[in-house]
Amino acid sequence: MKKILNKKNYKNEPWFKWLNRELNSYEAFQDFDAGKNPRDVAEDFISSNSIAISEVFKNFDEEDKDTLDQFLKLTECEMHVFRILEKQIALRNKVRFVDFKKGKK
Repeated sequence: MKKILNKKNYKNEPWFKWLNRELNSYEAFQDFDAGKNPRDVAEDFISSNSIAISEVFKNFDEEDKDTLDQFLKLTECEMHVFRILEKQIALRNKVRFVDFKKGKK
């Protein structure tokens, strides 16, 4: 993996570690509370980090592209896991009534 400049500590680190650190420190929930949707929050993140991202792309190679592809697959998998959990919670919270006194007609 190519190294990029860590703007905070002036050390080299792989681009995916930099991205993960920056995403984790980004205050996305404040934007969500302000009514922004996930796409707008992502675009704001990209905009605020555009210089560092352009530095990453200067040295992006096939290995980096493969790593990005794997992260995309993992992220999609995580989204599906969260959706499944969301559905299971919704089903669990549904109240089901069965009237055993009522006879069949």
